[in-house]
Order: sequence, then C-alpha cells, then structure tokens
Amino acid sequence: MTPPPVATLQKPSPDDFRYVIGHFASGITVVSARHDGRPCGTTVSAVSSLSLEPPMLVVCMNRQSVTAQAITVSRSFAVNILSEDQVATAERFARKGGDKFADVPVSGDPGRPPLLDGALAILECRVVQEVSGGTHSVFLAEVDRARAREGSPLAYFRGRMGRLDDELAGRMPGQ
Repeated sequence: MTPPPVATLQKPSPDDFRYVIGHFASGITVVSARHDGRPCGTTVSAVSSLSLEPPMLVVCMNRQSVTAQAITVSRSFAVNILSEDQVATAERFARKGGDKFADVPVSGDPGRPPLLDGALAILECRVVQEVSGGTHSVFLAEVDRARAREGSPLAYFRGRMGRLDDELAGRMPGQ
C-alpha cells in the first residue's frame, strides 16, 4: 500500500521516507564481491560518483547483507551497472539466499570480484574508507578499473524498474 503524499515538510516515518525518496530516479547495479573464494552479489541502487581525481564511488549497503559483509572483509568489489534488458538479473540478485550466480555468465580473475558479462558498465573498486550510517555501511572506494559499452541503463523509480524515457536515454545536447 502506498502511503498518502506527504503534504508538509516534517520528519518522515520510514514509510513516508520510502515514498518520498522513491521520487528520486536512480540506476540499478549489482554489487559483487568474493569471500573465501565464493562469489556474492546483491542489487543496489544507492551508488553515486564521489570524485574524478582520484576516481571514487560511494556505495551504501545494509550491514546485514552477505555482500556488504564480504566487502568489509575483502576490501574490494565490482559495480555492475545493468542495462535496460537486465530486469531478471536485478530481480535475481535482489532475492536473499540461494546461488544467485547459477547460470549467470561472469568473467574476471578468480581472486577478484565477479563481473557480469552482460552489464552495461563495470567498475572494479577498492575500499578506502567504510563508515556506518543507520542500518547501512557506506563504502568510499577508489575505482581501479572500468569499462562501458553502448546501450541504455536499467532505471529505478517509485518502486519500479524500467527503461529511461527515449529523450533522456539519447545523446545529450552538444555530443
């Protein structure tokens, strides 16, 4: 059930906050890591660029997540930015438990985080700082390797996944 719109500025309840922040569109990623040689990963939309010099990201994940715990130990992870045709991948990695990597084509060195072969873009990162915020770990990470291909990203808006509007997904003015 969707809570009613928040009419005035006030301290939101958790349900009100989820409703309001849901108005902020974001991309969808699968953050992956390795722990004791085993791959782990989870769907994450709380990813943002932090710095160009050096290239850095901010990734926020629930501390109870197996993947967040693996990152805390391994100090490295990959951000796999999903393309608009990877809804099933996003849903698979959003579930708890099970072998999320079964029948998912991945590449990368065995000692590094697994990389999803169909991802629109991939950033391999090294944690430089971890801080706590509420129920989450906030990882500040330097990007060591990155690659991208042409295509459109999978977007998340108001609790739904889908493609960006054609106008937004197209070339930016001046390109």
